[in-house]
Amino acid sequence: MEKKMTIYFDKEADFLEVIFEIGEGYFKNTENENVMEKVSTDGKVLGFSINNVSTFSGLPISVNLHAA
Repeated sequence: MEKKMTIYFDKEADFLEVIFEIGEGYFKNTENENVMEKVSTDGKVLGFSINNVSTFSGLPISVNLHAA
């Protein structure tokens, strides 16, 4: 199954956003204060964003995204 993903990176703002699916939703906190997950009104994970990307010295960045 093919799935399109959209990735935005703003170097000046030090912000990364990954969208799995376009749709209305809201951002909610994760266990990492710099990572937010975008969730639809019915609880489906639409994507995530990372603030202060350059502060992550070691990769990978691991966060659980909670789908309904």
